[in-house]
Amino acid sequence: MIFVTALFLGSFYNVLAIRLLKKQSFVYPPSHCPQCQHRLAPWDLVPLLSYLVLRGKCRYCQSPISPLYPAGELLTGLSLYLAYRHLGLQLELLPAVILISVLVLAVLTDLRKKLILDVITLPALVLLLVLRLVIGEYSFWFYLAGGLTGFGLLLLISIVSRGGMGGGDIKLYALIGVVLGPSLTLLSLVLASFMGALVGGVMILLGRWQRKETIPFAPFIFVGTFVAYFYGETVWVWYLQLW
Repeated sequence: MIFVTALFLGSFYNVLAIRLLKKQSFVYPPSHCPQCQHRLAPWDLVPLLSYLVLRGKCRYCQSPISPLYPAGELLTGLSLYLAYRHLGLQLELLPAVILISVLVLAVLTDLRKKLILDVITLPALVLLLVLRLVIGEYSFWFYLAGGLTGFGLLLLISIVSRGGMGGGDIKLYALIGVVLGPSLTLLSLVLASFMGALVGGVMILLGRWQRKETIPFAPFIFVGTFVAYFYGETVWVWYLQLW
């Protein structure tokens, strides 16, 4: 039930990401094909299934549907389901849901336009700061230190790389830090950077990316943060045992 509910939430996140990028209302007009503008019927909007049944094409004009739609739905469904399986029905699940939702939206906007939107990140950051006053294993100051760690590290990287890190990434890591705390935020950044460098190197060798081309970093932030948040302690223990 949680997985299916999260799939529908992921469908909404697709709409929200597109509408916010275009600075449009996400309430009106109703869902429609971006090519032929035909209003979509309820059976066109069933997460994953509609895309598979329609074979990735609009029912009305046969224009291809972006694979980001089912990918966003599946990403939301799986990540929220795993968060529930890991945390159960406890208060910490609320910050987890907010964090995952913001990360999914960041992935969807970054892959589409290479942007991470302040209109999503900043309100969520404020909300998480308020929640950390009452929810968390540690004190509020621990999580505030995590936010400052995330913000400071990304700001430093941006300065050293002369703009190699975008402002959206910096604010996003402030939010991540408020949820994870200092040590897991550092682990998240290490994992994201490692995966980004590995994938980027492979794509450059294959000729898919240019060396100075800006690449969407949000997908790597998502994976690094998810692993650090839910499996960080296991990763730290494994790493220390290597030495």
